[in-house]
Amino acid sequence: MKIVILDGQALNPGDLSWEHVTQMGETVIYNQTVTPEQAIKRIADAEIVITNKTVITEAIIDACPNIKLICISATGYNNVDGAAARKRNIPVCNVPGYGTTAVAQFTIAMLLE
Repeated sequence: MKIVILDGQALNPGDLSWEHVTQMGETVIYNQTVTPEQAIKRIADAEIVITNKTVITEAIIDACPNIKLICISATGYNNVDGAAARKRNIPVCNVPGYGTTAVAQFTIAMLLE
């Protein structure tokens, strides 16, 4: 299984480990993917795509027939064309509890400050 992380630096600027992901299959991590052409080239043969800021459009989904899952390493769904993914039976998931504990800790820290 090939996993491609399109914009790893958005979630991991270098102080975290991707080990939990790399154990699941061949993993390629890009710091940033800017253009749709870059995205297509990078995920052309990927089965799992992980994105944070990179927009996944219908054109990108159509150009990459091996995609089986799109994961968003954030809380929203606004950067993936959900309708296009549904047409191809590709699940799209996100991280609904992303940062919940950290936000609460930061809030209390700011109150104490």
